[in-house]
Amino acid sequence: MPSAETTQASGSEPAVVRPTTADEVAASGSELIGGPLGRRALLGASWWTPVRVIVLVAIGMFALGLVQKAPCYNGAWFFGASSQYTHACYSDIPHLYSGRGFAEGLVPYFDRLPGDMEYLEYPVLTGVFMEVASWITPGSGGIQDQQQWYWMVNAGMLMVCVAVIAVCVTRTHTRRPWDGLLVALAPAFALTATINWDLLAVALTAAAMLMWSRGRSVAFGVLLGLATAAKLYPLFLLGPLFVLCWRAGKWRDLGKGLAGAAVAWLVVNLPVMLFAFDGWSKFYTFSQERGVDFGSFWLILVQNSSDPLSTETVNTLATLLMLLCCVGVAALAFTAPRRPRFAQLAFLIVAAFILTNKVYSPQYVLWLVPLAVLARPKWRDFLIWQACEVAYFLGIWMYLAYTTSGDAHKGLPTDGYHWAIGVHLLGTLYLCVLVVRDILMPDRDLVRRNGEDDPSGGVLDGAEDVFVLGTAAHPPRHAAHFEGPQVEWGNGKTSEGSL
Repeated sequence: MPSAETTQASGSEPAVVRPTTADEVAASGSELIGGPLGRRALLGASWWTPVRVIVLVAIGMFALGLVQKAPCYNGAWFFGASSQYTHACYSDIPHLYSGRGFAEGLVPYFDRLPGDMEYLEYPVLTGVFMEVASWITPGSGGIQDQQQWYWMVNAGMLMVCVAVIAVCVTRTHTRRPWDGLLVALAPAFALTATINWDLLAVALTAAAMLMWSRGRSVAFGVLLGLATAAKLYPLFLLGPLFVLCWRAGKWRDLGKGLAGAAVAWLVVNLPVMLFAFDGWSKFYTFSQERGVDFGSFWLILVQNSSDPLSTETVNTLATLLMLLCCVGVAALAFTAPRRPRFAQLAFLIVAAFILTNKVYSPQYVLWLVPLAVLARPKWRDFLIWQACEVAYFLGIWMYLAYTTSGDAHKGLPTDGYHWAIGVHLLGTLYLCVLVVRDILMPDRDLVRRNGEDDPSGGVLDGAEDVFVLGTAAHPPRHAAHFEGPQVEWGNGKTSEGSL
């Protein structure tokens, strides 16, 4: 059985990867700011480090996203049912300020709401985030003024989350800091950042992955537990980590991470569970009872069927599909010629949940952006996927404009919206196929081309395999041709030429 790999191509550490020399799209795009970085550039000789540059770019793009919401801020949220859709500037934040009792000072989970939704339908930590924002929101003026202030306060808090995400992604792969620019410049990231509160969970997940990459298993667990207390999807990262630690025999570190996650989740949730169980459980019952909704392939099936599936049937089928995807990811982890990188499997499992789920809100793309950058930092493929997500972003708002504009029918009809869903699904599948190909043909993995193993893997980075299945017990036979040092994984030897 071969060992997983030796992480360095030689006794010296690999140099920082510059995208303008390693990626043709990045090189072409750099012409807008003077062209690719030259050999005589003074790297690290000024205040403008990669982390600072990327954080500033991310904040700048976030600000552009706020500007894009200006038509709604100035009236479309409050006057006319369809104008917030025709301007593609909808946000849940101002509507839920009054719709979930924050304007009246009701306490989430403890106080029953007067409308159809009895309790706040968000996880506890997100509810805390929403409540803190309501405390900061000025109570003077009319309800519209308060809603505007509430959105601005939340935007400020979410901007902090954006900065955290940019820092964490930039520092996770220490030899590829400029990959963080993909997060900062992602158009779908800017467009959807203030639709909802998902950035809180994304920031905590990015911080957790940074801690794991540094070998800090307990800190990883605590942060992932907090992320799961804000949104459900971070929980799925434990599955890939479990199979990777199984393959590498890193049970102790896995146990620390699981313990930290469980304790952190309980600290946030247990008080509400004990004293307001009905309110605490609303998120879980709402997720189960919610019917087929926007963005999923299930919606296409339901809207084109004379006898649509019931919600219970869809729940069962979606769960089975997700379980099949989990089995597939586990099989990939155990049989791949080299142990997959943590970020690769994390992206695949979250993407599988998005593809099989019965609802896809446009802000869910935020979950995938940092994972996609760490899994496959290829500018062309990333931008293709982003183009698909922007198309879906416009498609859902135009469809809602069509359904809310009465006889005027301004916007995108149902068939057109189905095509927008298809574009989103195909774009995500496209990126998944490329990640799977990189796993099966590890010599084509951009992150590993400079001699590294798994820079986001922490204790998994360079660890030997103790449990593999199938072809993983044999050396890989495929190759990709590129100039640079060749690494013969498993024995630490290098040679010059093409792989």
